[in-house]
Amino acid sequence: MSDYTPPLRDIKFVLDTTCDIDEIISYPSFAHVDKDVAFGALDEAARFFSEVVAPTNRDGDLIGSVRNDDGSVSAPDSFKKAYAQYVAAGWGAVKSPIEFGGHGFPGSVGLAILEMLTSANMAFSLCPMLTSSAILALSAHGSDEQKAIYLEKLISGEWTGTMVLSEPEAGSDVGALRTKAEPKGDGTWAITGTKIFITWGEHDMAENIVHLVLARTPGAPPGTKGISLFIVPKLIPDSAGAPADRNSLHCVSIEHKLGIHGSPTCVMAFEDATGWMIGEENAGMHYMFTMMNDARIHVGLEGIGLAERSYQQALDYANTRRQGRAVGAAKTESSLIVQHPDVRRMLMTMRAFIEGARALLFANTAAIDRSHHAPDVAARAAGEERAALLTPVSKAFATDLGVELTSIGLQVHGGMGFVEETGSAQHFRDARITPIYEGTNGIQAMDLVMRKLPLREGGVVADFLAEIGATIETTAAAGLPEISDSLAVAYADLELATDHLARLDDANDALAAATPYCRLFGLVACGHYLGRQAVVAARSADDPWMQDKVAIATFYSTQLLPQTSGLAPAVTAGAQQLFAVDLAAAGV
Repeated sequence: MSDYTPPLRDIKFVLDTTCDIDEIISYPSFAHVDKDVAFGALDEAARFFSEVVAPTNRDGDLIGSVRNDDGSVSAPDSFKKAYAQYVAAGWGAVKSPIEFGGHGFPGSVGLAILEMLTSANMAFSLCPMLTSSAILALSAHGSDEQKAIYLEKLISGEWTGTMVLSEPEAGSDVGALRTKAEPKGDGTWAITGTKIFITWGEHDMAENIVHLVLARTPGAPPGTKGISLFIVPKLIPDSAGAPADRNSLHCVSIEHKLGIHGSPTCVMAFEDATGWMIGEENAGMHYMFTMMNDARIHVGLEGIGLAERSYQQALDYANTRRQGRAVGAAKTESSLIVQHPDVRRMLMTMRAFIEGARALLFANTAAIDRSHHAPDVAARAAGEERAALLTPVSKAFATDLGVELTSIGLQVHGGMGFVEETGSAQHFRDARITPIYEGTNGIQAMDLVMRKLPLREGGVVADFLAEIGATIETTAAAGLPEISDSLAVAYADLELATDHLARLDDANDALAAATPYCRLFGLVACGHYLGRQAVVAARSADDPWMQDKVAIATFYSTQLLPQTSGLAPAVTAGAQQLFAVDLAAAGV
């Protein structure tokens, strides 16, 4: 199985062309950030993750995390060693607040580091990823006392964080949760209930685990309006902030899963566990969405991170495996399979989709950077709107691609891809969870259609469409007609579908259109960002790497982007055909 080589130049190119990192680090919030230092950190991160973390990926799959008889969970030894080095190197602090020991870099730089970590070992990466989201939630909504107790340890990675939402009868329908919180009269709460699907809910890599738990207080309103958020640590900090008494919570079991075996997915029981409320009572879902929206972009990144690892392995295999005879090859020799057009199509499809989706995810994160740090109020508002529009697409489109592209990577290997020893199958298995957790992709599509398209009475999506229109003009002016013409056709499909949804009165018709519309939107968005990159790359005619960027954008535009014409009719078809068959009867 080949090693992982972080695509550093690709990542830096996206930061420059799609994020406009020079603008972001010019904001007063990042006055301490130097671009050379930031890019130097990426160089060191690439070395660290390829040399220290990537070699643990196989252990995670074969050994996995194991629950012991006493309820503790043991991670693979290689994970523990790599995590200790991760903490010592301070990688968890890159984008965290300076006042609590972070480095205060833009989220865009943090995303670049997380991509490399995710590709190196996705199961491992979930632990610091969730910790990062917990840091964000506490930074935004925690009290000064809570921040003082927890943030420094979470930022350093000495403690890890979790997101504790789902229950046996409350998965996607979070409002149905039953976990209760009773006041104890001393400012703390007794938390009782069972939670499922808790990623890294128990482990032995850090000295403490800080659970952010959703629960109901006595007399709380039904549904999501009656949910509060609590800090429930595994070990209760003493007066000096050191982990002390064991809280009354434990791991009942860990799930046996298709993939991400290195990441323990825990069933957690809370039995009058001591917790502290974050913020106001019954505002828990609002606070949790701070964490969830951050995690959704990170999960989208998992799809691309796994696809990148799968692509690198498939590319290596295609350049070493000989099979058949390519057109024009000598009759006496077998050809490398990379010389066959169909194999090249698979590899180009992987690479073009990876680069397009990477740009989408980084554009999303750059919008979040602007929403928090741009000095101009209007720019902050525009960043917030753009991030709201792109987040469900980033999560859904990129994770769907993760499954599709890791499957293609396996296909490149032929029969050997189906053999576990090759290692390609692991990427496919690991990717399959990503369209499911952090809100299924169907829910992301519904969020896009029902909540995000109507923002500012359609003005938010109209602004994005106008930006795509501008890209059509700039690609044409740059002498890239194949890109501009294809993008113009796809733009028309997206505009038609968007206008259709805006006119619908029947909610079922809108919900039936959601998934094909989200796919259509993602395809066009990626074409838009690749087109912008191609305009920049075309200026460097003497640089073969830059010319490859133009070729990739052209391949995407002419051979992948036309899928929009097949999706537009599914958006406008309505729901009637979905209910034309009695599926309950048909299943008997």
